[in-house]
Amino acid sequence: MSKHSFFLAFTLPTLLIAFPALATDTEQVNSTISNLSQIELPLTKAELLTQESIPIEATPENQLEEDADISLEVIGEQDPLPESTPVYIIDQEEIQQQGATSVADVLKRMPGFTINNVGPGADIHTGTYYRGSSIEQSVFLINGRPINNNVNTYHGGTDLNSIPVEAIERVELYSGVTSALYGSSAFGGVVNIITKEGYSQPRFTGSTEFGSLNLNNQQVSYSGSVADARYNFSFERYFIDNRYRVPVGAANRDAQGFLANADTATSTYFGSIGLDLDSKNSLNLDVTTLSSRRGLVYFGFPLQRDRLDHDGLNVGLSWKTRLGEGESSNLTTTVGYNQNYFSTYGPTAFAGQEFNRTGVLDTQQLTARVDHVWKLTPSNQLRWGLDLKNTNLNSDTFSTRPDRIANNGTENRTLINTALFAVNTLNISNNFQIDLGLRQSFDGEFGNYLNPSAGLRYALSPTVAMRGSWAGGQRNPGLDQLYVYDTVHGWEQNPNLIPETGSSWTAGVDVKLTNNLIGQFTYFGSSLDNRLGIIAGRWENIGLVNTNGLEAALRLQIAQGWSTFLNYTYTDAQIKTGSEAGLQLGFIPYSVAQAGVGYQNSGWNANLYVTYNSGTRRAFFNAPGETSRDFAPAFLNLDLSGRIPVTRNLGLTVYVENLLGEQYERVNRIYSPGLTFRVGLTSNL
Repeated sequence: MSKHSFFLAFTLPTLLIAFPALATDTEQVNSTISNLSQIELPLTKAELLTQESIPIEATPENQLEEDADISLEVIGEQDPLPESTPVYIIDQEEIQQQGATSVADVLKRMPGFTINNVGPGADIHTGTYYRGSSIEQSVFLINGRPINNNVNTYHGGTDLNSIPVEAIERVELYSGVTSALYGSSAFGGVVNIITKEGYSQPRFTGSTEFGSLNLNNQQVSYSGSVADARYNFSFERYFIDNRYRVPVGAANRDAQGFLANADTATSTYFGSIGLDLDSKNSLNLDVTTLSSRRGLVYFGFPLQRDRLDHDGLNVGLSWKTRLGEGESSNLTTTVGYNQNYFSTYGPTAFAGQEFNRTGVLDTQQLTARVDHVWKLTPSNQLRWGLDLKNTNLNSDTFSTRPDRIANNGTENRTLINTALFAVNTLNISNNFQIDLGLRQSFDGEFGNYLNPSAGLRYALSPTVAMRGSWAGGQRNPGLDQLYVYDTVHGWEQNPNLIPETGSSWTAGVDVKLTNNLIGQFTYFGSSLDNRLGIIAGRWENIGLVNTNGLEAALRLQIAQGWSTFLNYTYTDAQIKTGSEAGLQLGFIPYSVAQAGVGYQNSGWNANLYVTYNSGTRRAFFNAPGETSRDFAPAFLNLDLSGRIPVTRNLGLTVYVENLLGEQYERVNRIYSPGLTFRVGLTSNL
């Protein structure tokens, strides 16, 4: 650990650390580089630190320019959130300039995230972590509705590789007191994917890409409005074979020396229609469907040949109404339906013979939510409401392997969960604000439980503000962990599991160092007891994990059109009990740093990114001679992206990944490809 601390001490003074977006509850703004300055909050004249545009004199060269490579956006009053913890945002333009092909690609440049995907579209179970918490210990939303169904077996976790980027307007990351609004299981945070709405004039956007590893990607979107109605329709098709040479000893290396069974094909459709009924009422309907077919490589000793089929449907209808005059009382009522069908199948060897196995999980979830934002006084806002969730799980387990035939069968389970939530935001003075949150849950499996939260923000001066938050949480075992035998991995269910419980906290400072230099520094921590894991082939509560870490970020505008950034995250996620006590959690690096420089002028842009990863612990399925205490080596990666304007509405895009050509171990003996490229055309009509 000392070498990671040295890396932090060396990096912070010498590199400019930045974050994709930081927002507070004020007027929405996009900017190339942002200042931190005094603002007026919607509820008070408190002078709190936030970000505004750097004024740039209009010239013929920059009048038509769009925002630069990394945009900073400030959330407006449409979704009032606790301000004691910042909201990170990546908008549509940045998603395009990064060349992101999935939500996983978007999140990897946000502070605190570790995305262990190997190659575009690779196995979803290589791991996604935020501040030491797994993907199922965070809450993922689409337009405020849940998309993860707490499925943990048969590779049925939340699949960030199958959410369409063409339909995304922006991705928001919350933490702290916000967990009271969206779920007690948000030990890590809350990721809200906001989809596009229609524009006043009909608009068509499209792109096509081809590249290394037989990559083939097409995206189209059409949006507009008619009278009081808005619409947006999007489609995305993606394929890559992910077949490339890997070194001896790599997971899932076939007889020819190539990574095997890592191909991915997805098709996604999205549509939304919004209707303004009158000056106080509006309706919005959105539908997302996806179909994904891919191979799996995670358990690649010996060669893994399992396949995963995933089909999903997410439908939501929301009604927004203003109950009073102005914006003092707003009510949003939402109903949703979310279905995820996972089928994992493949051969298995036993006693010198080959047998077949199949595991199917079909989860269907009905949700309803009433969310009321009420400005009680100019300095006191209450956001409160009700969440209802009905989850149904159907499973089918089948294996021809003799020692697993007894576990063949079907399972059908239903779970109802209800929760009351409230967050009260109080502006004590012009420079001091506190947030108080409560979430009372009523669960059909685990009874009633209350999770409190609190946060504060204090402006020491117009250029320096301090903040902190604390939140209690509880994540219940999934229905599959409780009742479904996993015949693919041989994992036994355990109906005696108890919930993961604990708390998370943050403390930080936001500062304007100069007019062109902004910074944010955050200490984060969590303590999670009864963590779920596999022991001797059975789901168990394996004990206590304590996490402590640091996020640091600075951002500088060198000159007009130029910007630089770097962000750094240190995460010490230590297992405190059991046979692995004292070890870092598997697949979570101690240190991750990202730096970059970007330039944009008259439709031309170029962005260079560098990523440092200190390496992760090889926790499972080790090669002969290795142990679960071994770490993968650290690695350094460089990516380049650019756009060349062909006409006013047509551009040529180029993405070159891993410029150094080093084939480093990404995680658990799974190696990334060397240098790869993508070339495409984008249009906007």
